[in-house]
Parts: sequence; C-alpha cells; structure tokens
Amino acid sequence: MEKLLENERIDDLEYKGLKIIQKQDGFCFGIDSILLSDFAKEIKKGSKVVDLGTGTGILGIMLCAKTELSKIIGIEIQKEMADMAKRSIKLNNLQNRFEILNENIKNISKHLKEGTFDAVITNPPYKKIGTGITNGNESKLISRHEITAKLEDFIKIANKLLKDKGTFYMVHRPDRLVDIIETLRKYKLEPKSIRFIHPKVNKEPNMLLIKAIKNAKAFLKIQPPLYVYEENGEYTQEIKKIYHKI
Repeated sequence: MEKLLENERIDDLEYKGLKIIQKQDGFCFGIDSILLSDFAKEIKKGSKVVDLGTGTGILGIMLCAKTELSKIIGIEIQKEMADMAKRSIKLNNLQNRFEILNENIKNISKHLKEGTFDAVITNPPYKKIGTGITNGNESKLISRHEITAKLEDFIKIANKLLKDKGTFYMVHRPDRLVDIIETLRKYKLEPKSIRFIHPKVNKEPNMLLIKAIKNAKAFLKIQPPLYVYEENGEYTQEIKKIYHKI
C-alpha cells in the first residue's frame, strides 16, 4: 500500500480494480477526464503516448486499462501532483507502462525526442488568465487557468512530439472552439472528429472532445451529442456504460 500524506485519500475508480490518490481539498479529476479516456480508447496496441498536464495521472491510469498502449509519459509541472501521480502508478502496478516527468510542458523537448509518439492526449486548463472565477487554491488555479502554459503551447508541443499521422486528443470548452481549430491548423493538426457534451438534452454543450491528426487531409466529422444526465438527474445509459455501471 502506498503511503498517504496528510489530507490525501485513495479513491476507487470502479474499473478493473484501479485506484487513485487525490487531495481532500485539492484539484480532483472530473467527468471530463473519464470522457476523454473513453474517446481515446481507440489508441492502437503498442502505441507510445504523451499526456500533457497529467495532474493526478487519471488519464494515463485509465488508458493503461482501456488500451494496449506500450508506454505513456505524463508531464506535470506541479511537484506535489507529480508525486501523487507516481504513487498512484505504483498503487496500480503500472510502473512498466506509465512514467511521470515533473516539468513544464514548454521544456519537454529537453527530455523527449520529437516526432516519436503515436498519440498525445491532454485535458488542459480551460480558462484564459483573467477570465472566470479565480480560485485561491494554487493547485486548482494552475489546473483551471492558463497560468503555466496556454492552449497554443499544448497544441504546438503536441505537433512536435507526434509522428507523421499521429493522433491528438483533447477535451475543452465549446466557447474556445474557434481558437482550438485555428490553432490546430496553424500547427498542422487537422481536426477530424468533434463530439459535444451536454449536461442534459435541452441544455447547451459545456464540453467538447476533439481528435486531430498530424499532416492529414481536411475532413471533419461531428459525432452525435453526448448527454450526461437524464431529466430525473440520473446518468444517461451511455454515461453509465462509460463508467462501467452497466
């Protein structure tokens, strides 16, 4: 059993016996990470993957279970978060497949060889600096606002790391869609698939999942919308399947 520090807990991911260490009052993973890991489960056997801004390691842990990737490297700037992720990796016996680098994604070229990865995945901070409610908790602030790296940094670095025809997966907010597509194309990542996530049937989307391929031809498919809750407040059937409740 991995040692817990003060104010930490172990959460059961309710999938293949996986668990994760999280802070009681720090940034905890949300449904966006679970939906992104499901969206990217098509990652091919033997793939080398990078998770930009891995946080507590939720995406890497889930992808190790959902795919047959050979290696995933999680990049996390916050030392405390990176340490938690490392201990969660040990807790799940994933040391041979999942590695953490405590580094700013902007410096990653010093550590990883460019053009050698099959896929890059990211759940980046959604909010520009100076927008939205600013949280006083530094961990939550860095996780939610573009303080240490901007949207363009994540996309630019993904382009550098990916092989030709490599795949990029991201979860983000619909209000940033124009910025996202414009920036993806600037860095030769062609948007191929978008899926909007709606809280309920008659509500506007509050998240989107997007897949892009490096140096691909233009062809974009809009996937059917994904609804999270039924009118009675219960998860929809599709969300229950993603959460392995049915």
